[in-house]
Amino acid sequence: MKQTAKWEKEFAERFEVRFDELKQLYCEVYNHDLQAFYWLTGAMHEYYQKRNVSLKKLDRQREAAPFWYSTNRLVGMMLYVDNFADDLKGVKSKIDYIKETGVNYLHLMPLLKSPKDRSDGGYAVSDFRRVQPELGTMKDLEALTAECHKNDISVCLDFVMNHTSEDHVWAKAARAGDEEMKKRYFFFDNWDVPFEFERTVPQVFPTTAPGNFTQLENGEVVMTTFYPYQWDLNYGNCVVFNDMVCNMLSLCNRGIDIIRLDAVPYIWKELGTNCRNLPTVHKLVRMMRIISEIVCPSVLLLGEVVMEPSKVAPYFGTKEQPECHMLYNVTTMASTWHTLATKDVRLLRLQMLQLSELPKDYVFLNYLRCHDDIGWGLDYEYLSSLGMSEIPHKKFLNDYFTGKFEGSVSRGELYNDDESLGDARLCGTTASMCGIETALADKDRKALKKAIDCDVMLHAYMLTQSGIPVIYSGDEIAQLNDYGYHDIPDKKADSRYLHRGRLDWKAAEKRLDPKSVEGAVYQSLLQLESIRRQHEVFTASADFRVIDSINNHVLGVKREYQGEKLYAFFNFSEKEQPTYFDGILSGKDLVSGERIRGLSETLKPYGFLWILCDKK
Repeated sequence: MKQTAKWEKEFAERFEVRFDELKQLYCEVYNHDLQAFYWLTGAMHEYYQKRNVSLKKLDRQREAAPFWYSTNRLVGMMLYVDNFADDLKGVKSKIDYIKETGVNYLHLMPLLKSPKDRSDGGYAVSDFRRVQPELGTMKDLEALTAECHKNDISVCLDFVMNHTSEDHVWAKAARAGDEEMKKRYFFFDNWDVPFEFERTVPQVFPTTAPGNFTQLENGEVVMTTFYPYQWDLNYGNCVVFNDMVCNMLSLCNRGIDIIRLDAVPYIWKELGTNCRNLPTVHKLVRMMRIISEIVCPSVLLLGEVVMEPSKVAPYFGTKEQPECHMLYNVTTMASTWHTLATKDVRLLRLQMLQLSELPKDYVFLNYLRCHDDIGWGLDYEYLSSLGMSEIPHKKFLNDYFTGKFEGSVSRGELYNDDESLGDARLCGTTASMCGIETALADKDRKALKKAIDCDVMLHAYMLTQSGIPVIYSGDEIAQLNDYGYHDIPDKKADSRYLHRGRLDWKAAEKRLDPKSVEGAVYQSLLQLESIRRQHEVFTASADFRVIDSINNHVLGVKREYQGEKLYAFFNFSEKEQPTYFDGILSGKDLVSGERIRGLSETLKPYGFLWILCDKK
């Protein structure tokens, strides 16, 4: 029975509209457990009541403009709090710098309490209600989000929902024999059932953490899809769903605007399947969307789904039953680096075409790199038609970006190198992979200019895509690889720390000097971001299509919105390349200000054009 008569009008109205669907979904997943369902709805009301006045005001503003996040005005930055400014108070003190960079979407990497020696970069959470002590407190987090909101900056935080740390209070109780707590995880007395799972479930980290289960000291076996110290939660248990939703709402009430659903495809497990992307996952995400729309409608759900765009799309849900507000454009990121190595844009052109065919209200987060490695999950069926076989091509890419391939100026390191499969992933900062590190080491000014142009061109390409561009902290000043992690015992085995180095604030002081490397990249990115904000043609809902530049080294795209037309061309080659237009193109290059008119243009090495067409 509904309790709307006792609730505030605002909450009751939101709840009434969504009640029937929420109840139906919950009953489908949890076998009509109405007691658990009404416990959840009561908890939802409690979190609504606890939500402060300023956040409720923001809820109403965004309810009135539900697609506020799909404009051309958002630019994101992702950062680790400690690497950026030591702690949460430090980040708050750097708000002016964040604003100066043009960033108004701040993704704070995992910062909740986790064991220092078994944290997986913060993704092994031992307490969802506490911040890692050296980073500050929940009050510090609230103070930071409040300051961000005053400066029109939205804040994103990871919600690690697939698993907890083995140090979480639930896991500790389960290890001690608490039968109810064991039901929150996947516990088995022996290996019989786990071995059945292993027949169909792929390994995430076959080299560093093989298998999907871990045997405990007492002989019991627990499911650990990622690392042995990360115990998978059993979402078949309604108590797990209810409590994790409350953990999410608690973060929302701290001022978090975007909840990043970490590893969301993995959260539902069924024997005999690959335990990925199962239908019930979508029911759970849909319920989380409904719950957030009732309690905190200004909050967005961002799904971490690592697949090509066409397979990612189901996580948006449908128009009638939406799920995630935003998803990562993971595959295009990997294809971008493939394109830089091969100088061949055909795969990227195909994937941009696939993106252009998706509904325009699908909002993707676009990025060149993130905290994680780059995996070569490319479309090898298509690449094989171009003469590129999977295993030798992956070896080429890894050799190229680690500088082993003759002529390569890129510098990176391998991650999870599996020699038996001929497979590995890649780590490195954007600047180092573009050749800036090599050019500086060689003191080669000509090569340095080319490497900087490469870095800027890639960012211009990212800013041209539909969705929200996200820069990794340090990329705005062309920060290089940090090899110091090799000397840190609890980091040296994980090469992802190569590109997670501390922000060099002394280097950042050079950002206003265009003659420095830092300034050349920083000033260029500021200019590009400013241009993007000034022209509605960059909005996510613009018409977007791929143009045939008649040159496989040059990617061409066209954007059109309310009478504005933008033609953009990107040279992925280190040599000059001609690009051809479909008929006479007349307009202005938004970057140089030069007039463009003709049937073709020659792009400098790693050059690009943003041509705003003349209105007829």
